[in-house]
Amino acid sequence: MIVAAWTPRLPLVRRLALTAVLALVLVGCSSSSADRPSPSSGSSAGRAAHVVRPSPGVGFDYQIGGAYKPPSGVRALSRDRGAAPARGLYNVCYVNAFQAQPDALDWWRRAHPELLLRDAHGRLVIDQDWDEPLLDIRTAAKRARLARIVGGWIDGCAHDGFQAVEPDNLDSYERSGGLIDAADAVAFARLIAGRAHAAGLAVGQKNAAGLLSRHAATGFDFAVAEECARYEECGAYASAYGDRVFVIEYRKTDFTRACRAWSGRLSIVLRDRDVRPEGEKGYVRQAC
Repeated sequence: MIVAAWTPRLPLVRRLALTAVLALVLVGCSSSSADRPSPSSGSSAGRAAHVVRPSPGVGFDYQIGGAYKPPSGVRALSRDRGAAPARGLYNVCYVNAFQAQPDALDWWRRAHPELLLRDAHGRLVIDQDWDEPLLDIRTAAKRARLARIVGGWIDGCAHDGFQAVEPDNLDSYERSGGLIDAADAVAFARLIAGRAHAAGLAVGQKNAAGLLSRHAATGFDFAVAEECARYEECGAYASAYGDRVFVIEYRKTDFTRACRAWSGRLSIVLRDRDVRPEGEKGYVRQAC
């Protein structure tokens, strides 16, 4: 079976990363996860008994732009699915679930051209910020096929030793020119959540504060919220997820505001926008 060659999602040319694991949780050794579809796709949003949700307010680091030694005090982190989890920590696996990686576009065009979203003129619908084509989740049949592909990646995260998965671009429907709606996004997220739970992984809502009211029906267990202090959304995430929220701010003023309001309750980190690994020029990382 043809599979997509993995390439990380890079913020304006960077994203290479891995993931982390929870203190107090026994973690398996890692090996590279493959871009492989899996034979079946879970559809239940129910949480399996062995799924471990993150603890509120733990020290956190966001390493999706490149893995490096976790700073002192970090107990949870997020890394790209192509990276290895960190032993002894709570590891969240970053998966680009609703859009196609630019470097994987040729594979999508060869193997599954009908699963790429196109406008009325047959042109690919692109997220201009990241140059990523949107996946077509408008029908139950297409959602099921995409869930098998993304589900294979999620199974890889579980095999490698991650405790949770962070499916990115839940809010891509807002960039679809009206072709995809929120109900489509929630329906696909529910399939992903079911697949993650079946693999023993917790699943996090990535951004999309407008969908917080549907989090229970979808099956999300926690949230990963970028710039929630900047947009005054941290309280909404905290309320929905019982403070199980990983907050990433990219501006010092917003980070200071988040720490002042939520330190000790939410997991908050300041990062540079390209989430560079430690030691690289431009790297920024600070915790409350």
